[in-house]
Amino acid sequence: VWSCDLVHSDKPNYIRCDVSKYRQVEHMFEKHEFDYVYHTAAEFGRWNGEDYYENLWLTNVVGTKNIIRMQERKKFRMIFTSSSEIYGDYNGIMTEDIPEKVPLRQLNDYAMTKWVNEMQILNSAEKFGTETVRVRLFNTYGPGEYYSEYRSAICVFVYKALHDLPYIVYTKHKRTSCYIDDTVRTLANIIENFKPGEVYNIAGTELHDMKKVSDLILSYLGKDDRLVEYRDVEPATTLEKKVDTSKATCDLGHHCTVNLEEGIARTIEWQKKVYG
Repeated sequence: VWSCDLVHSDKPNYIRCDVSKYRQVEHMFEKHEFDYVYHTAAEFGRWNGEDYYENLWLTNVVGTKNIIRMQERKKFRMIFTSSSEIYGDYNGIMTEDIPEKVPLRQLNDYAMTKWVNEMQILNSAEKFGTETVRVRLFNTYGPGEYYSEYRSAICVFVYKALHDLPYIVYTKHKRTSCYIDDTVRTLANIIENFKPGEVYNIAGTELHDMKKVSDLILSYLGKDDRLVEYRDVEPATTLEKKVDTSKATCDLGHHCTVNLEEGIARTIEWQKKVYG
């Protein structure tokens, strides 16, 4: 297994590469032969995509095009990480075939780039016979996610609660959070049952509001919510992400072994170690 990222690293089997730079991508694939490629490189998040939109579109869209170009030449199989954000303003149960049945409006640039990438992948499969599985991740969280203002809500809530900093909770949004170990296990299982052209939702099983997340964090830390500001709705994102994961359960053995309470506790303990 080789890994690739932007940072300098002394890890074994590591390649430094910016996916938005075709020459660097080409060099990587000319130097090594791969059977499968997990394409997870992306600029993450809605507000990050607003503030750094040029990086978002270059990395997410041009970067994916570069990987696809190499896939057309090298014929490796790809697993592409899309996002629950592609479902946009849809307010029903999110099954994988919804984008084919319902006109969707993506609500932010991040969502748009992920949907553009799915279309690029489908077009390449039709024109060049490339073989890719798409996965739409729903609110993966847990140890390993370092804090910034642009990271996931659970990461931000934990960090700010630990450091007694104010944060905002949008009470009307509902999510299905999936602990990192459960998401990764399902992603790994794709290799054992690779179905070209397939797309899967990968999510948690419990639909919860974001106040519950905040309350669990504060309770674990023995703190009250005096620094929490409650608002109804955050703009530019889906209100409720009601998701069907039955395909991933059937084909990939997807199941959740870590519930929200335990996952949040593990996340808090990890952040304590990282940030002292």
